[in-house]
Amino acid sequence: MLFGKKRVEEPPHPRKEPKFPGPLTARAVCDAFGETGDFVHRQAFVGGDPKCKADVFFIDGLTAGNVISETVLRPLVQSPMLQGDVSLDKRVEYIENGSVYSAVVTRRETVDDVATDLTNGFCVILLEAKKLAFSFEVKTPEKRSISTPEVESVVKGAKDGLVETMRTNTSLVRRHIRTPDLRFDQLVVGRQTLTAISVVYVKGLTNPDIVQETIRRLNEIDEDGVLSPAEIETYLTDRVKTPFPLLIYTERTDNFCSGLLDGRVGVLVDGLPIGYLLPGTFAQFMSAPQDRSSNYWQATALRVIRYAALCISLFLPGFYIAVATFHQEMVPTALLRSIIESKKDVPFPTIFEVLGLLVAFEILQEAGLRLPKTIGQTVSIIGGLVVGQAAVDAKIISPVIVIVVAVTGISGYTLPNQDFAGAMRICRFIIAVASAILGLFGTTVAGLLLLYHLASLESYGVPYLTPFAPKMNGNEGASTIKQPPMRNIKYRESALKPQNIRRRK
Repeated sequence: MLFGKKRVEEPPHPRKEPKFPGPLTARAVCDAFGETGDFVHRQAFVGGDPKCKADVFFIDGLTAGNVISETVLRPLVQSPMLQGDVSLDKRVEYIENGSVYSAVVTRRETVDDVATDLTNGFCVILLEAKKLAFSFEVKTPEKRSISTPEVESVVKGAKDGLVETMRTNTSLVRRHIRTPDLRFDQLVVGRQTLTAISVVYVKGLTNPDIVQETIRRLNEIDEDGVLSPAEIETYLTDRVKTPFPLLIYTERTDNFCSGLLDGRVGVLVDGLPIGYLLPGTFAQFMSAPQDRSSNYWQATALRVIRYAALCISLFLPGFYIAVATFHQEMVPTALLRSIIESKKDVPFPTIFEVLGLLVAFEILQEAGLRLPKTIGQTVSIIGGLVVGQAAVDAKIISPVIVIVVAVTGISGYTLPNQDFAGAMRICRFIIAVASAILGLFGTTVAGLLLLYHLASLESYGVPYLTPFAPKMNGNEGASTIKQPPMRNIKYRESALKPQNIRRRK
């Protein structure tokens, strides 16, 4: 039993055999990379002694040539400690302990380790006579600079966003959380990509069971490549067969660090400009990062609007279909006359109007995302105004349907998390179809089934509807509809089972 759920026992993974077995030689390293154009191999005389040759390997583009020349090759050839009548064992000792000017020096004894270091931006010096190699960190500084997050807009707060380079991201996290208790447990996944992943947590605060479970799930990844977020999320989520996200992702460094201080576990993936926080809950997906930066009255008011917009986005199309098709007696007479007047020349039933316009709205949104930013905005405006107005004038759809779908779509944009908003769009279609079949009874049944599904979800043993249900003692730090003043939030979420429940005295 793990986090209250029984897992099916699977056969253990086969032990990983060396990809390049055999002794560590220059020929073996060259054979590992073949005839690739960016692989560089040259020889150098250690201490200027022609009798003591060393093989130097590096990959052009991942390393900085000037750094190799100044901090590796020049000291290797010209260092006084390596010159003269010095034995090979002494030269090995001097290379490892400071004659070469590099901050990171690692001893290597297998071809696999040497190949891994080379693909990670290291320069390798091989002493074939000793079957021994040394790796020196000489990575190229070329990378995307730190910029403002594009998806999560920042109104009031830090403006540094995560980038694709993991070491840059870890340094950003260190700048926000300076405690020595901050831990980065690094793993390597992907048989071909060898992607570095860091599991981030605060020792003495985070529940160690969640940390170990995260590491276990990441170690189960047995893929050729880990290049997209879906390849990580599939292994980290408790249930795949649900449209709702069970992990929180963010581009903002301050949001990521706030999650760590709440007692969550973070995951940083080299090559992805986002950070994951787990476990994820419904309330967290409904909370925007700037809620903590705003006055608590404003934050509470915005949350109320956000939850109201969620209900409107989810139920308004289905409610309109049910009322217009089955329950006309619920509509005031004046409004009913207006609806009948606008619909009398439209040849399609209400369900086809609503679903057709919802599908058209999704197509326009998808087109706007796929096209360049300037063209995408133009397409959205043309599609929303010109095509919509033309459809109304042509009596294909009624004006009321346009208003209903427009209000539904705008309300959906208030949701802070895009994955969560996408799940709600799927549920919106299901509720609309149920309402077209059974009226308001179908709307109610679909809503209850949705609530049942949400209540059945768990993320690392934490109920998805926490802190709304089940109610737990001591969860004053959990995100609810009401945002209390920050000085009044004295405890972390008890559902996370943190080792230190108190935020402040």
